[in-house]
Amino acid sequence: MRVKDIVYIALFAAITAALGLLPPITLPVIPVPITAQFLGVMLAGSILGAWRGGLALLLFIALVAAGLPVLAGGRGGLGVLLFSPSAGFLLAFPIAAFVVGWLTERFWRRLDVVRAFLINAIAGIGVVYAIGIPGVALMGDLSLAQAAAGSAVFIPGDLIKAGVAALAAVFVRRGYPLIEGARS
Repeated sequence: MRVKDIVYIALFAAITAALGLLPPITLPVIPVPITAQFLGVMLAGSILGAWRGGLALLLFIALVAAGLPVLAGGRGGLGVLLFSPSAGFLLAFPIAAFVVGWLTERFWRRLDVVRAFLINAIAGIGVVYAIGIPGVALMGDLSLAQAAAGSAVFIPGDLIKAGVAALAAVFVRRGYPLIEGARS
């Protein structure tokens, strides 16, 4: 791994943390707040690719585990990461960034806004929800159906984040491609 890769990984972990500065929105239907940090997951995967994107979010999760208040609302620590209703969503972040990055790499030569949006919407949201919803059900003492129905309120905002990530990925691809093989 090159120094440049380490810098990109640290940068996108920092971007995800900075997105936590936006205040979370708490809803009465589910004990998980709406935050902007899922945008960091999509950006890392879409712009850095699979390994660097996944490692950026793994670093972010390590910072959370170390107790740094980098989650929206100033939260952090193992308690939030392992025993809160948000735990499944948070633990899914590195996996989702990896999957989004892997698919972005596969479609790199034909990547446009539509493909990038579909990658982020289907893979990013799909992975995070597939792991996050059972986590909400388990930690929030809800049925899986209740957790899924409550999580449905996140979908419109997450689709907007997928659109923003898609635009950013295509813009960066044209101006400063970071994914390997893009120049060959």
